[in-house]
Amino acid sequence: MRRPWRPAVAALAVAGLAGCATVKHLDPRDPWEPMNRATFEFNDGVDRVALKPIAEAYQFVLPEPVRIGVRNFFENLRDPWIALNQLLQGKVEEALSDGWRFIANSTFGIGGIFDIATDMRMPKHNEDFGQTLAVWGVDFGPYLVLPLLGPSSVRDGTGTLVASQMYLPWQLPKWLDVDHRVAWQNSLTVVDLIQTRANLLDATDLLEQAALDRYGFLRNAYFQRRRNLIYDGNPPPLPPSDGQSGAAPAEPATGTAVPAASTTAPHDAAALAAGAQRAAGSD
Repeated sequence: MRRPWRPAVAALAVAGLAGCATVKHLDPRDPWEPMNRATFEFNDGVDRVALKPIAEAYQFVLPEPVRIGVRNFFENLRDPWIALNQLLQGKVEEALSDGWRFIANSTFGIGGIFDIATDMRMPKHNEDFGQTLAVWGVDFGPYLVLPLLGPSSVRDGTGTLVASQMYLPWQLPKWLDVDHRVAWQNSLTVVDLIQTRANLLDATDLLEQAALDRYGFLRNAYFQRRRNLIYDGNPPPLPPSDGQSGAAPAEPATGTAVPAASTTAPHDAAALAAGAQRAAGSD
């Protein structure tokens, strides 16, 4: 049987072997840098050939109010999972707020198209299972660039795998029509991917202009943003390095100053790191 994914896997393997010969000074937070850089280049190629042009067409054709409505719809479907993670982290008040936010937007906001919950003083939060694992004491683990998903880590990648089974659009087909589940899931995935990539167009333009080493810049932005999210925007000072072991801290610091990401307007490189987890190759 012909397997069309084999050439891509082979290309990644060859690029990874080539990278082993060129990357000399590995960041201790990124022990798999040669492999990660190869995956980064693969994702970047997919993005330049397919995702970015489609996202630009999406942005050109649809007026801004329609794009905002589509984005609100998908963000609303994520709120129950966010509320559950709040609860798992012991943030009962925030979990209740996110639960009511989902109810308000799903009803009065017409399926989440209109974000009336924010006007009702129920702000949008950003919690995922990777953050929950961090609160439970699980180490960050090595940095990991996932094919078509972008920046992650061993811990956050595990969280992404769990979230993929809990994300509401994947569950809706089970409630509605089992026979059309695959078609429903594929349609939602494609629309979500395109709208997420379109929301990141400004961020990628900024990244291409600002960074000489886009891989390193995005990696640092990812570290900084994840640390900021885990500590709800108020991370404690990092302990000084002992200068001996070279081991990375459990929540790695960043050597590049990047603004903290907004949960509603992703227009900087740190927000790009967030979107890259959902948008293929947007890094």
